[in-house]
Amino acid sequence: MIYLSSDHAGCELRAQVAAHLMLSGYKVRDLGPTANESVDYPDFGAKLAEALRDDTRARGIAICGSGIGISIAVNRFSWARAALVSDPVAARLCRQHNDANVLALGERLIAPETALACVDAFLQTEFEGGRHQRRVDKLTELPK
Repeated sequence: MIYLSSDHAGCELRAQVAAHLMLSGYKVRDLGPTANESVDYPDFGAKLAEALRDDTRARGIAICGSGIGISIAVNRFSWARAALVSDPVAARLCRQHNDANVLALGERLIAPETALACVDAFLQTEFEGGRHQRRVDKLTELPK
């Protein structure tokens, strides 16, 4: 399952990502918002993180204007590791080295084609484990 969430500044890119994922055969759950009215990114970052709580195989994609605010919101939850990326190499590395389970994108800062390439790289890459596992474990142990 791929969970999608955004604030009002990420609605357009979220819709493009959802369509791309469905065409690629992924199961998608769009967590909103449903309208382009002004909403607060912490609320929708939290909604995404909560959706991931009990499903370690699920992934999330969080979008706001810059990607910064919503990624900070998602990262407030110990089981969530959101990575804000702007190119497919970073999207691949956040999975390989950091076992990120949420990809964060900034609609105002990234072209749709690049965003979709980031989504593909993120979802097609597995965590390498090994020496990286020790570091990811330390992330989980950090105080909140």
